[in-house]
Amino acid sequence: MSRFREMQAFVDAAEKGSLTSAAVEQRITPSMLGRRISDLERRLGVKLLHRTTRHMSMTEQGTLFLKHCRELLTELEAHEAAVFPESSHATGQLSVIAPAYVGRHHVAAHVRKFISENPQVQVSFNLSNSYVDPVHEGYDLCIRIGNVIDPDFVATKLATNRRVVCATPSYFQEYGAPQTLQDLAAHNCLAVNRIGGEHRDWLFQEDGKPVAVKVSGNFDCNDGEVLARWVCNGLCLAWRSTWEVSAQLDSGELVTALDQYALPSFDIMAIYPRHKPLTAKVKLFIDTLKAAYAQPGYWT
Repeated sequence: MSRFREMQAFVDAAEKGSLTSAAVEQRITPSMLGRRISDLERRLGVKLLHRTTRHMSMTEQGTLFLKHCRELLTELEAHEAAVFPESSHATGQLSVIAPAYVGRHHVAAHVRKFISENPQVQVSFNLSNSYVDPVHEGYDLCIRIGNVIDPDFVATKLATNRRVVCATPSYFQEYGAPQTLQDLAAHNCLAVNRIGGEHRDWLFQEDGKPVAVKVSGNFDCNDGEVLARWVCNGLCLAWRSTWEVSAQLDSGELVTALDQYALPSFDIMAIYPRHKPLTAKVKLFIDTLKAAYAQPGYWT
């Protein structure tokens, strides 16, 4: 058990870049966590971390050993779950980050059910449209919209989603509907802004290849809920997820265009670090979201 604790202390400190942050994760004091790492270094006879009062960095031996520690801890947890499935109940803090709009309405909204079934878990949410590194920031689970290709993460599909270009019938009546991707340059396009005012490209496929289109207009915002409201007000052309506007599309309040260029999928995904064990709290929260989203009529 002591070796397990020492390795877990080392892995957490390395991933979070701070003894204090790692200690918070393990619910122990920084000095206790530091002693565990020192005991590990003493037992191995090597220095794993360079530590000062203000800075911490990996040694060459530490970088090599970190990979093996992650694999051992993952394998240990998998064996425990296989031999003692009844002990794989959810406990501890579950930290989740999600985009603001989907997180507000379709992730945080299901916490009550999850907690009622897993009362020993404490849930911590961060709703943000800024990109963060879940490993560096210490999140157990990240909700993303769109394909995830980072090999360092495991991606699980939560719900089917597509991105569509849409506007109100009155907008199309006044300005016409775009027929090609080049036509977007003549439209007032609703853009998602990022830090520094940069606009997010609209993504399509043409002749089987991905295409990113820069758009412009006199409306932009970083909040999806505001963007969906603006397009429904007939102010502009938008590129939105079907989960956001499915009811308006079904009712005819919004109409799509350029469907022939739409990406085949832009699904709602749950991702977690590949090197970390899939804990019961993460698995059960993913299962809760999947079950909710699979209910007939959920997205309408």
